[in-house]
Amino acid sequence: MHPRHLALAAVTLVALGCSSVQHVRVQPENLYVGPGLRPIAVVHAQVTSFYVLFVPIPGGVDLDRVVNRMLLASAKAMGADKVVNIHVDITPDSGIWVLRRVLGWRSAEASGVAVVIEDGKGEAPPAPAPATQPPSP
Repeated sequence: MHPRHLALAAVTLVALGCSSVQHVRVQPENLYVGPGLRPIAVVHAQVTSFYVLFVPIPGGVDLDRVVNRMLLASAKAMGADKVVNIHVDITPDSGIWVLRRVLGWRSAEASGVAVVIEDGKGEAPPAPAPATQPPSP
């Protein structure tokens, strides 16, 4: 096979399966996320993989990758303390959906609002004290 054909095939395979993380900064007064939280950005992560005869090209479509390694990591890199209002979607991996692996694709995506905790503690409020029972007579 000619080297140009090999290079074209490699570029095509990489283009068929891809991932991306996108974000947009937001003004805190335009988006309410809850008391003590200041929104800084909306983050969206997506992974798509093409399948040919049950072989993923390049593979790696799962919620762990999209949520933990892409969405949360990107938000932390932007200076966020947490991500709230997370929404996820993934192409099912079982049942009739298995037939998509013959010739098709699978995708996963997650989005959320990156926030900074304003109270400076970075912790949840303390739990209420347990109720005590009165002494028995």
